[in-house]
Amino acid sequence: MNNRKEQGHVNNRKGFTLIELLVVMVILGMLAALVGPKLFGNVDKARQQAAKTQIEMLGQALDSYRLDVGKYPTTSEGLNALVTNPGAQGWDGPYPRKGVPNDPWQKPYQYQSPGSHGEYDLFSYGADGASGGEGANKDINSWE
Repeated sequence: MNNRKEQGHVNNRKGFTLIELLVVMVILGMLAALVGPKLFGNVDKARQQAAKTQIEMLGQALDSYRLDVGKYPTTSEGLNALVTNPGAQGWDGPYPRKGVPNDPWQKPYQYQSPGSHGEYDLFSYGADGASGGEGANKDINSWE
């Protein structure tokens, strides 16, 4: 019999070779290259949808403010008037229970009253933080 087997040494080679690991890493890299852009595109769409939802929620809070006070907050009072009474008679807030959120890109929502498109304009500039844009940079607003 073999001396190694008599001494208790077993020559079982378990594990992967370097070539096998490299092949698996190349396959994973190719999958990530194919799937990654689709996932990131969905993230942009989800942020835009979240901004639309938040603008609708803030619009409802503005409408409640108007029912109680008789007018929308002025541009100078801003959205903070929904959380802290600016001295308005009939104020019964705070109107949004969790305060005024930033947009999904962590920038404050823009508010103007009177607005160019209605009694108030409420909008986010999107991912780029600038007016206009396409795709993820598209402005999200209350009048569309």
